[in-house]
Amino acid sequence: MFDIKFYMNVFELKQQLMKGAKKDKEYLYRKLEECRSSTPVVYNIETTNACNMTCEMCPRTTMMTRPIETLDMATYMRIIDQIRPWTDIEVSEWERFVEKYYHIRKEDMSENHFFLYVIPQVLVLHGYGDPLLDTQMPERVRMLHERNIPSYFSCNPANIHIERTQELFENGLDYIKYSIETVDDLRHKEIRGKASNFTDSYKKIITLLDRKKKNNYKTTIIITMLHLNKPNQSDEFERLQEAFKGHDVYVYLKSQDQKWYQEVHHETQSIHWIEFCQFPWSSMTIKSNGEAVECVEDFNNEIILGNAKNESLHEIWNGARYHALREDHFNLKCGIKCTEKCDMTLIGDYVNNNKNRVRSSE
Repeated sequence: MFDIKFYMNVFELKQQLMKGAKKDKEYLYRKLEECRSSTPVVYNIETTNACNMTCEMCPRTTMMTRPIETLDMATYMRIIDQIRPWTDIEVSEWERFVEKYYHIRKEDMSENHFFLYVIPQVLVLHGYGDPLLDTQMPERVRMLHERNIPSYFSCNPANIHIERTQELFENGLDYIKYSIETVDDLRHKEIRGKASNFTDSYKKIITLLDRKKKNNYKTTIIITMLHLNKPNQSDEFERLQEAFKGHDVYVYLKSQDQKWYQEVHHETQSIHWIEFCQFPWSSMTIKSNGEAVECVEDFNNEIILGNAKNESLHEIWNGARYHALREDHFNLKCGIKCTEKCDMTLIGDYVNNNKNRVRSSE
């Protein structure tokens, strides 16, 4: 989830900045704080950072040094009891806004449609691990469903356990995304590691689609290919679309988030990456040890803003460390991941007219 009201309230200001309007820091800071809710919105909970893949595009494979942990259920319950889902009225208002200003219709299917119509409503249950390796995931989903909080996570289809996944469907999982980079088994192993494959994964997904239809489960199954800028990528995506043609799935090509990691600078069409980073004002991320960090891209918990095990989300969101993070985005503070190792535009780039700052590699 992210704060849809914040997005709506700052939209005009964002457009002005992106078109070259000059605003001073004091004015912008005041406007963003006026639009920021004092009630936090949680983007994602990383329930586990365990993963058996060695994906070439993921910094977890070579850079993540934090311990492998799974979030304890007591902390998980403590967190979700502090989360309020959007009401039907709020969602309808947001969807009208998206269609009017982003010109994306509710019935579309694309990367930006997913980000604007699905992500704002769901609690994301993944981070730098595979949720299918979290044996408590069916119970976690059930708890969210009982609280009317929509749920979603992305995972590796090679890890599908049919019965456990069916339990997820029965417990009310709203969306599940399977990441598939090619329909060729050998190439899939080259990209995601020896534990990965396409053929077996495809068979399992088809089985799940049959069970979904038979039992009238409401879970939306999503198939995503990452745009890794590889040769014949368009052909590969067409082959993937053809493999699932006629099946009840949502298929789209997704921009690579960690362009800064591989130093690949191809253009993105993702609204999420075109607009300036809004995480410090729009949402929180909770990691598998309970720590709150600045966003989903912080794979090593480098910027810790609090701990949900012993602090309320409200205390963290409105605390001194979050205040400092927001200031750091304005000041383009040196030495932090946000400024030096992320390719997203920061609000400070507009304030300081410095959109050509150099990012370092890890």
